[in-house]
Amino acid sequence: MKIGCPTEIKPQEFRVGLTPSAAMEAVNNGHNVIVQSGAGIGAGFDDASYEAAGAKILDTAEEIFAAADMIVKVKEPQAGERKMLREGQLLFTYLHLAPDPEQTKDLLASGATCIAYETVTDRNGGLPLLAPMSEVAGRLAPQVGAWTLQKANGGRGVLMGGVPGVGPARVMVIGGGVVGTHAARIAAGMGADVTVLDRSLVRLRYLDDVYGGVFKTSYASAQNTIELAREADMIIGAVLIPGAAAPKLISRAQLSELKPGAALVDVAIDQGGCFETSKATTHHDPVYEVDGIMHYCVANMPGAVARTSTIALGNATMPFMLALANKGWKKACADDPHLKAGLNVHAGKLTYAAVGEALKMDFISADDAIAG
Repeated sequence: MKIGCPTEIKPQEFRVGLTPSAAMEAVNNGHNVIVQSGAGIGAGFDDASYEAAGAKILDTAEEIFAAADMIVKVKEPQAGERKMLREGQLLFTYLHLAPDPEQTKDLLASGATCIAYETVTDRNGGLPLLAPMSEVAGRLAPQVGAWTLQKANGGRGVLMGGVPGVGPARVMVIGGGVVGTHAARIAAGMGADVTVLDRSLVRLRYLDDVYGGVFKTSYASAQNTIELAREADMIIGAVLIPGAAAPKLISRAQLSELKPGAALVDVAIDQGGCFETSKATTHHDPVYEVDGIMHYCVANMPGAVARTSTIALGNATMPFMLALANKGWKKACADDPHLKAGLNVHAGKLTYAAVGEALKMDFISADDAIAG
């Protein structure tokens, strides 16, 4: 199979879909790898490192899309990239279709087969291709939230760990999954007073058993959520419903009940965000204010630490990428139900129920797509 990796073109996206290590693995498995010139520079990988791994360097994205059987990326294809996809081509990347009807329509029109990192599962019910970036985003969230809290950036002017005689910042983390757990650990490590909310009592018991001395837990009822939000200096939104749009947990009307200058960090923005007033921002212009509340809603947070993120993502995606290349997507998905769960689009049809339900569009099962 000819595997292509174009340069990411989303604003301030410095990650790359293939590391030289992954390229070498693919070449060693008998595949041809083509990489756009400069694709890895933002993550610290020059063209020579790809050539040393056995890949061929091409100048333009158009050449990559025209030649490749499978396109491997990081972020969802942008409008210009979607026009270059073709029938029968395989796309393997993050998609986040539920809040993005335009992208969905373009992918359906392309006739391509699209497998989304964020809905691939594992035997424990986890999301192994989302987890590395969730870990990165979770660990970044308190860091960027602390920056947002600085008075010069519009925040309350509160120091995360306080100082002797002055209490620490109060941080509320909504969602106790991968993002929330890593966010809570880092915020607590910065000295903040941290509470994690979740609706799963099993998860809350686990967090209490493992981290009871590090941060507190609370049940995420509507009443608890707003009561804790009123006291918070920073609220980190870390709720995920796999493949579906994120629920809105704090409404615009409730912003008036929050502390002036409080920081909302919405790590769920790729799935539409979990605050009603959330809208995607970029690393270039990350923060905006609504009713006196500062919002940090960068849609590709891990791109800020591109080298760490690229290597972590490549470690997770490489086995699946090789399975798709070695077997073809149909056999790879038929052999592995966890990879099959990543199938979102095939030959003009949606193949993931949560996306169809979110966008009110018809869909078929992945099994039907494979059988067809």
